[in-house]
Amino acid sequence: MIIQHTQSIPGATGGSGTSGGTGSTGSTGSAGGTGATGSGSSSGASSVSLGGANFLTLMLAQLKNQDPTSPIDSNQFLNQLAQLSEVQGIQQLNSSFSSLSSSLLSSQALQASSLLGHQAMVASSTGTLASAGASLSGAVSVPQTTSDVVLNISNSSGALVRSIDLGAQNAGLAGFTWDGTLGNGSAAPAGTYTLSAQVAGVSGGTAVPTYVNGTIESVTMGGSSASASGSSGSSSGLTLNVSGLGSVPFSSVQQILN
Repeated sequence: MIIQHTQSIPGATGGSGTSGGTGSTGSTGSAGGTGATGSGSSSGASSVSLGGANFLTLMLAQLKNQDPTSPIDSNQFLNQLAQLSEVQGIQQLNSSFSSLSSSLLSSQALQASSLLGHQAMVASSTGTLASAGASLSGAVSVPQTTSDVVLNISNSSGALVRSIDLGAQNAGLAGFTWDGTLGNGSAAPAGTYTLSAQVAGVSGGTAVPTYVNGTIESVTMGGSSASASGSSGSSSGLTLNVSGLGSVPFSSVQQILN
């Protein structure tokens, strides 16, 4: 807030120039006018941000130096006090919210520690076998009640290595477990596999979301993370490090299992 105070300066008016005599009258009067104009421009261009203490100091100075014949408007004075109170109130509110945020973050970190070792079901179109013949579990998000759901599993080359028929399913999550064997019964090698699902009654071009289970190995508060699908992003909340899926934001977790 800016408080401007204008004070009359003797000799700065054209009247002083008149008493200067012949020849000097016009010159002196012009100088007086120029000085007043320059001062007004400088005052109008000056802008200072004030704190509460500085604001009160200037306000008191304004009261002391006010013109007795033209005192400060009381409504203007009250408006200035109200604005000062409002600014201080906002500053205190910001400080309170900052403290609350820090408190909630600490509480969230404490609760997150209990997630270690649990299974998290995360949206992902890929699954990883840590070793040959290891199992992989997850779910298919079925958009509508259907007579048949089929989960297709492809290797890194895009070749189909296994299809799992989940049968008729209601709308919702249809769980699956892959025992880590190929179509011929041999153990699938370790690596990353692509998951896709087909739902009877749903167009073949419609993507059906899939989810994969993984063990929560660590928890990170804030920082950037990469989603299970490979896209990167930033998150200021909770990030989980899930085995076989990497770092995923907590918002991407569908279920937490024992």
